[in-house]
Amino acid sequence: MCGIFAAHGLEKPSNDRARFIACSKKQRHRGPDWSGCYVGQRSVLVHERLAIVGVDSGAQPLISDDGKIILAVNGEIYNHLALRQSIGPGVAFKTNSDCEVIIPLYRKHDKELCNLLDGMFSFVLLDESVSPSRIIAARDPIGITTLYQGWSSQRPGAVFFSSELKTLVDECDKIISFPPGHVYDSKDDSTTRYYHPTWWNGDAEAPDATIPSQSANLTLIRETLEAAVRKRLMSEVPYGVLLSGGLDSSLIAAVAARETEKVAQAQYEIRKKSLQEAISGPSSPTAEFINKEATLASWPQLHSFSIGLENSPDLLAARKAAHYLGTVHHEYVFTVQEGLDAIPEVIYHLETYDVTTVRASTPMYLLSRKIKAMGVKMVLSGEGSDEILGGYLYFHAAPDAPSFHQECARRVKNLHTSDCLRANKSTMAWGLEARVPFLDKAFLEVSMNIDPTEKSRFSKGASQEVDEDGLPKMEKYILRKAFDCSPGGKPYLPKSILWRQKEQFSDGVGYSWIDGMKNHANEVVSDDAFAKRQERWSFDVPDTKEAYLIRDIFDGLFPSETAARTAVRWIPRGDWGCAADPSGRSVKIHNAAYEGTD
Repeated sequence: MCGIFAAHGLEKPSNDRARFIACSKKQRHRGPDWSGCYVGQRSVLVHERLAIVGVDSGAQPLISDDGKIILAVNGEIYNHLALRQSIGPGVAFKTNSDCEVIIPLYRKHDKELCNLLDGMFSFVLLDESVSPSRIIAARDPIGITTLYQGWSSQRPGAVFFSSELKTLVDECDKIISFPPGHVYDSKDDSTTRYYHPTWWNGDAEAPDATIPSQSANLTLIRETLEAAVRKRLMSEVPYGVLLSGGLDSSLIAAVAARETEKVAQAQYEIRKKSLQEAISGPSSPTAEFINKEATLASWPQLHSFSIGLENSPDLLAARKAAHYLGTVHHEYVFTVQEGLDAIPEVIYHLETYDVTTVRASTPMYLLSRKIKAMGVKMVLSGEGSDEILGGYLYFHAAPDAPSFHQECARRVKNLHTSDCLRANKSTMAWGLEARVPFLDKAFLEVSMNIDPTEKSRFSKGASQEVDEDGLPKMEKYILRKAFDCSPGGKPYLPKSILWRQKEQFSDGVGYSWIDGMKNHANEVVSDDAFAKRQERWSFDVPDTKEAYLIRDIFDGLFPSETAARTAVRWIPRGDWGCAADPSGRSVKIHNAAYEGTD
């Protein structure tokens, strides 16, 4: 992933080159490997590169052979090889970048190219072959990558795009978070939806809301998720997995470990054969030497990373999962004070004042710095599963199956305001890319079309029902059941991990973390200031001192109202009896699950 900045509709773009490079520099943490700039007839495109694929030859902005099409991309296109083949032999590619395929796709399909892309992406494409020059901008279907659009009253007719808000706040007096699954076209100044999956109208807010009725195919669920992980291992640089020890991250790690072992075995056999063919005669090394050399050079082992307070639930569970999976495991212990010290930096990078997001992002931000220091540039993460399958504990309070599904659809549609934003910005603050297999388009198509009665098979009381195999009917039951098997002779995960009670990340890193944030806010926010909060803010008024403190820090970093309007707060479902505190511990089912256990 990278950082992009673009301005279109300028009168004298060459005069703005230095200024816009300075704007883009504010997001250089996203792309520390290289920077590029293109100045066109009415446009400026700046790119901050994090090199993952096509490391030696993929510098951006990418420019077509005739110099007429210019492209800046933030993201990864997983099906780029298949797309290259589909275009035909007449197209010569200049780089090995997965993103370059967008240029010939545009020439062949215009902006309909977006539906052909399988990946996470935000891009701006400039077409100088037409007059006036044309620009299109698009964001991936769910909003895994970040993208903002802005306008300036001082530059009528101009439009701006950037991966982060902070690059636009000094240039634009109107800024929005660009909607996922949409494409902008300067030809008619339109923004239209290109992503139309079969499940999209399942939200209660949709006028033609539908409730799916397909039975859960456990084999299809498992194989589709495995394929999603496999394609996301596309990398030319060291990678790893974020492992909290919860169901989602542990499943991703289990599949990634298997896939990494397959690749390693294939590389081992190739290298072994190569050595045996290259070495002959009386001076040949022994077979033992050949085997040892091939193993050391070609058997990568998956690395896993976890973080938490001392003896936190996640650290202990992740340690167990890593031992079972055989990963090279790294765990980092942080203190409440270290987390509190980092909060202003976290808010600066997140560009939001949502309490839930800040809580969960702080440990992830600290961990990402450690990971990048080890030379790792890409990690797999487990975001999205709870929204897709109703895994949050408050889903136990869903009044009926249709409401359950509608809440799933609503949460998936809004992932770009919460978990996707957290996963993207917490990691990219240090130039680390996070990939999220659960948000694969094919997996979404399978999982979001399952009858909600099968997703919500858990009991709503403290005593838990079990299935015919004695397994608990708990949250994300069908996902757990899909991987409760032993292909190849070894189960994916130990039962204690596969059937572990849900912990929200901000809880799992240690319950003292959230308590510490609350206590700190109570100390620094006076009763008098809190009582006058409605005089200070006209919208999204904080309802706790913790929220007040976070909003206060945000306003100090981004003082304009247009910046604050881009942030979205997650409000718990009060109509489902959810507490105002978004912590998972606020849900009764959480404590009930731990009664009588160690």
